[in-house]
Amino acid sequence: MIKPITKSIDLGDGRTITIETGKLAKQADGSVMLRMGNTMMLATVCAAKDANPGVDFMPLQVEYKEKFAAYGRFPGGFQKREGRASDYEILTCRLVDRALRPLFPDDYHAEVFVNIILFSADGNDIPDALAGLAASSALAVSDIPFNGPISEVRVARIDGQFVINPTFQQLEKADMDIMVGATIDNIMMVEGEMKEVSEAEMLEAIKFAHEAIKVQCQAQIELMELCGTVQKREYCHENNDEDLRKDVWAKCYDKAYAVATSCNTNKHERGDNFAAIVDEYKANFTEEELAEKGDLIGRYYHDVEKEAMRRSILDEGKRLDGRKTTEIRPIWSEVDYLPGAHGSAIFTRGETQSLTTVTLGTKLDEKIIDDVLNNGKERFLLHYNFPPFSTGEARPQRGVGRREVGHGNLAHRALKPMIPDNYPYVIRVVSDILESNGSSSMATVCAGTLALMDAGVQIKKPVTGIAMGLISEKKGTNYAVLSDILGDEDHLGDMDFKVCGTKDGITATQMDIKVDGLSYEILEKALNQAKEGRLHIMGKILETLPAPRPDLKDNAPRIEVIVIAKDFIGAVIGPGGKIIQSIQEETGAIITIEEIDGYGRVEISATNKQSIEAAVARVKGIVTVPEVGEIYQAKVRSIMPYGAFCEILPGKDGLLHISEISWDRIEDMEKSGVKEGDIIEVKLIDIDPKTGKLKLSRKALLPRPPRPEKPVKKEA
Repeated sequence: MIKPITKSIDLGDGRTITIETGKLAKQADGSVMLRMGNTMMLATVCAAKDANPGVDFMPLQVEYKEKFAAYGRFPGGFQKREGRASDYEILTCRLVDRALRPLFPDDYHAEVFVNIILFSADGNDIPDALAGLAASSALAVSDIPFNGPISEVRVARIDGQFVINPTFQQLEKADMDIMVGATIDNIMMVEGEMKEVSEAEMLEAIKFAHEAIKVQCQAQIELMELCGTVQKREYCHENNDEDLRKDVWAKCYDKAYAVATSCNTNKHERGDNFAAIVDEYKANFTEEELAEKGDLIGRYYHDVEKEAMRRSILDEGKRLDGRKTTEIRPIWSEVDYLPGAHGSAIFTRGETQSLTTVTLGTKLDEKIIDDVLNNGKERFLLHYNFPPFSTGEARPQRGVGRREVGHGNLAHRALKPMIPDNYPYVIRVVSDILESNGSSSMATVCAGTLALMDAGVQIKKPVTGIAMGLISEKKGTNYAVLSDILGDEDHLGDMDFKVCGTKDGITATQMDIKVDGLSYEILEKALNQAKEGRLHIMGKILETLPAPRPDLKDNAPRIEVIVIAKDFIGAVIGPGGKIIQSIQEETGAIITIEEIDGYGRVEISATNKQSIEAAVARVKGIVTVPEVGEIYQAKVRSIMPYGAFCEILPGKDGLLHISEISWDRIEDMEKSGVKEGDIIEVKLIDIDPKTGKLKLSRKALLPRPPRPEKPVKKEA
């Protein structure tokens, strides 16, 4: 048996993480099996020996997969095997990718594939918090160039105390849930949701996470030493021409700087002006020379453009569109734009625009979640779409990509805490991005707030979001924090920090850092500047709609919820669903029933008030317990020689005996005046304690005729 190399990490609460290498998947460039308790995941990494021709970027692909066998389950569906990645798996991939990607050398362009597979789970520990550590460990023991290690941890605040990598059960009690990725020195990535926490509290959580990450990074360094310090491979993925680089800078930089400082607010026009500079430069070369040097010219000019934009901000305080560092682009918004939707809004900030709709549904519209470790139903859905035309691209629109899943998840996390508790409707928010130049996910949050309020959803508080950027020199000696960043400021800058929240605190955040040495001082400044921007945007959207509409739109479904005793669930459903189906057919309402906490929750929905009232009356009739002395409107079901059987409540019949119809003596039911199908008023006068049979009376509701006076006897 092969003896593996192992390294353990003590979490300080009785739990231990063990990293093992040298036993499994040895043909991969690097592989580790990570274990915490009964949770085990294998991480492997493979890199191509060389870069593909013409590739000048980092072609990294991270895959995370959970095996159903890990938790002793069968996959759903006809094929009974794992299929495409779930949203949870995609989001976990993104968490790992965003922390790893900035740490590969800038000139390393070989394809790298990171695969993380969950092979065992106990339903207690949350595996996504371990995926980053597993992936980095596999890279650490490989020969692939990587400026790590990194690790990721989840921080939750439970009863005022921070907890590293909480269990599923602990997380349910948390008011803060963030994932932090970092090297031993620097924060690289933050993402999470909170219940209106302050900027200072969030910064404290990040610092707490970093201390735990430092321990995990040190463990990886020691694991590398145990492996004999693997020699990283040599590579040459860029053939540079230093004379050409100097020539491009000398002839293009001043022109690019002039465009960067021209304060042009039009994205496409500004882009055309930048492109014209390099086109003019290329005009000095023959076609043969361009075939040889064209890619290099493009790469060197990209650096020129990046430096021109950055120097414009750092030296002159001028952003590409002329704004100050704290200035937000012009905002306009509109609600009730789409008459057929239950709620709709347009939110436009500069050249970024979201058209968002809200649809209200019933329990039948719930999303069923069937992941390996997460089974349940989701009643608040948010979908984000980013079509190519939003950036003016001429290409077809395909399926939803990882970016759309990630951006939608951020907006979902921002808005979900503000949905009313125990809200009877299933809510679907859909954001279609019609224009994009920076922070379309934050536009989704703002448009989503307006659309929810337009739909009459009584959200607790409005939520807005803003994307912050950073332009800095090395070691942070000269930097500028930018509010409401443009697409170019994101692409060419050092940070993309999205912050969402109400007037009282942060509800969601996502941060990616692209430089080393980002200080907590800069983070604190960015958070405080983001708060100012959020509150400015809040004021703008509240000018459009200051509060949720008092009622739903006319075309929205109406829902009535009735809580009934558990024993009556079967009575409402009826044998084979006969009763509930008949109520739905006769009233036009939709009825769903589920057992919650020992009670039955009956949800009745319809598009008109009359249908709901009729269905509610029917259900209440079934669950109402007949009471002696009560008066009922009864329907005569059948006539017998000795009386009539009458339905006083749905499914509850009683006997109106011939002697209880009238004060007058009736010899024959045909002469009683009571016919089948009649609606008559009766009183429940008795319930047989043994059989439960109901005894009805009609004469008890009629005035009793005076008794005839007895004749007076005459004296003899």
